[in-house]
This record gives sequence, structure tokens and C-alpha cells, in this order.
Amino acid sequence: MESAELRELLTPEALALLDSLEPSTSTDDVVRLVGRLRRDGHPAGRVAAVLSQYRLRRRAAAKFGPFAERMLFTERGLEQATRLRVAALHAGRFAAAGLEHVADLGCGIGGDAMAMAAIDLRVTAVERDEVTAALAAYNLAPWPTARVVHGDLASIDLDGVDGIWLDPARREGARRLADPGDWAPRLDTALELARRRPAGIKLGPGMDRGLLPDSGEAQWVSVGGDVVELVLWSGRLARPGIGRAALVLGTDDSAHELTAEHDSDDAAVGALGEWVYEPDGAVIRARLIGLLAGRLGGRMLDPTIAYITADRLTPTPFARAFRVLERWPLDVRLLRRELAARDIGVLEIKKRGVDIDPAVLRPKLQLRGEHSAVLILTRAAGEKVALLAERADEPPRATSSG
Repeated sequence: MESAELRELLTPEALALLDSLEPSTSTDDVVRLVGRLRRDGHPAGRVAAVLSQYRLRRRAAAKFGPFAERMLFTERGLEQATRLRVAALHAGRFAAAGLEHVADLGCGIGGDAMAMAAIDLRVTAVERDEVTAALAAYNLAPWPTARVVHGDLASIDLDGVDGIWLDPARREGARRLADPGDWAPRLDTALELARRRPAGIKLGPGMDRGLLPDSGEAQWVSVGGDVVELVLWSGRLARPGIGRAALVLGTDDSAHELTAEHDSDDAAVGALGEWVYEPDGAVIRARLIGLLAGRLGGRMLDPTIAYITADRLTPTPFARAFRVLERWPLDVRLLRRELAARDIGVLEIKKRGVDIDPAVLRPKLQLRGEHSAVLILTRAAGEKVALLAERADEPPRATSSG
């Protein structure tokens, strides 16, 4: 967002117009809305600014729920913002640690600061981008314990601050900054701050594990199966005896966590059992697969693949379970013949550890039929295999080809 659009947006007329628009998910409604606003005599700049926010608010509902209807966004700010549900967990950890004044360094549009202020923490939200800082100030206006500062780390006095929440800027325009030395602030600067004060540092879940500090807690978080962040917790914010954590948040508001002091050792490789488990991405990132395998009474399907196999079903929130119906060599002609014999026309293809593009494979299978199944393409003890399977929550069905 440019400064001119911000000035147009932050007028009483534009804000009143934005708040008067009824939510809609229909593209046709948006097209008609443009025409109506222009016919009503609203200037083109105002219409453009209002409709941009209207579209962003619709997208933001997935992260912010009903709060999105009174917030303002930028494209990048919304993309990088913490989901409100996850931000509430961050805030709760600060409160549980007895920290009262938090500096949110790199606050973006203010999602985490909102969650902190909502539980009466004092928040100094700092943002170096002027436009984004202005939007954060608007979003945080309902909470008197929050204030927004346009500045950067060098310009902020941290005296009196109990804890730090830090989300380093990892992009420059549309370019992702791969080198942590290019982040703002640099990763080494952020880690130094975390050594001096209790801190939470939000990072991408694919962070190079070789850069993780030896102390503190590293927590990977997934939401609905999508790994959304890695947080490094230090000082009073890090839980004793926990160095690795995988927090799995379900779409049904459930929350489950797998923790350990260190990375867990891999489980032994063993024979394919009746069940195959696909660990949640947070478990894989946290390197707690071996711990999970032990809880499931399972073993690894292959030493290099994150699939667990077991002889019995043990329900778990940390993995999806599949009942193995057939095991075949990974041969396209054989797969086509066997799937046709089983009248399978709807096929979910999962692959791990094999160089096959499911989009290329699917038409070669010539799927026709009334039944559905899952096809897992992977390696078992080094051999490329195709496993015909069904999800654990599906009713059993016959496996015979007749």
C-alpha cells in the first residue's frame, strides 16, 4: 500500500463507507459493488482504497474471524500475520510467565499485539514501515494498553520491558531473504536479545536447524495440518526440560502437543504392517518421529522416509493413519491393471521419497470406477513401493480383485 492510498483510506468518509459494506464471497457481488459506488458519486481513489480493504477483510476472516471486519490490512501484512488463535497462545505464554510489559518488535499489522492487549498485557508494538505502523495503530486502537511506535530496534528504549516478541522481517519486497544475516533484525541480533530478556522469536518452519541455539525451546506449530511457524522461546518463556515441541492445532479447536528434551532418536526400520502413519508436519520438523513411533508401537518404513508402520491402529492427533490393503511394486502398468480390477475411479495419491509427479501419473492410470482409495508411493526398506490404502476413519472394504 502506498502512502496516498493510506491517506485516502484513513478518512472518515472512506472508513464509514468500508464499514457499511455487507460481507460477500461472490465475485459478481464485488463487480456490482464497484459500479454502485461509482454511481453514488464516490471518487475513484476512495473506491479503490475501500474495495482493496473489502477484499482483504474477506480473506482475513480465516485468520482473524469476526475481528477482521474492523481491521485494516496490507497484502503482505495479512500474508505474514499470525492467526489470531495462534497469537492467543503466544500471549498466554507471556501472561503465564508473569510478564506484564511486552515489546512486539516487528509488529506488522498488529495481530500478536492484539492478542496480548486483549488479556491486559502492556504492549509496545514497533514497526519500521510507516504505512504498516499506521494500520497497526488503527487495529490496536480499541486496546488502551497497546501503543504503536514507528521505528526499529535501534530507536527503541527497552528499559521497563519484561519480555520481547520478535518477528524478524524476512522479505524485501517480493523477495524472500534466505540469509538470516539480511533479516531485520539479523538472527544473531535477535538471539542476543533473547539471551538478555525472556523472548519469543517467530521464524519460518523451514528454518535451517543448524542455526538454532543450543538452549531454550524450539516449538513448531501446525494448524489443520499446515505447519505455520517455528517459535524460539527463551528465559522464563521456555519450559523446563523441553527443547523440542510439536504443537498440533486441529480445525475443531483441539490442541495437542508432543514434547521432548532433545531431537528423538529414529525408530528401527521394520516390516510393513497393516497400518501406515503419516506424521504431522510439526512432528517431522521437530524431529520427534522416533518418539511418536514408540508411542504407536511402530517402526520406520524406511530409514530416510517419515512414514511409521505398525500392526495395530492407535488413534493419535499427531499423525494420519492409513490401513494398508495391498502392496505392489511401483510399476505403472501393474497399478493401472490392479486399480481397474478394483473399480477405483477416485484416487488420492500421496508420495514421499520417490521422484514421481502425481499430476503426471494420474492420467496414465486411466482411472474409471465407482470406488475411491489412497495410493501411497514411497520406499520400504529401500524398495520403491505402491501401497493401496484407506484412511482410518473410512469403513473397511473388500480388497479382492475378484
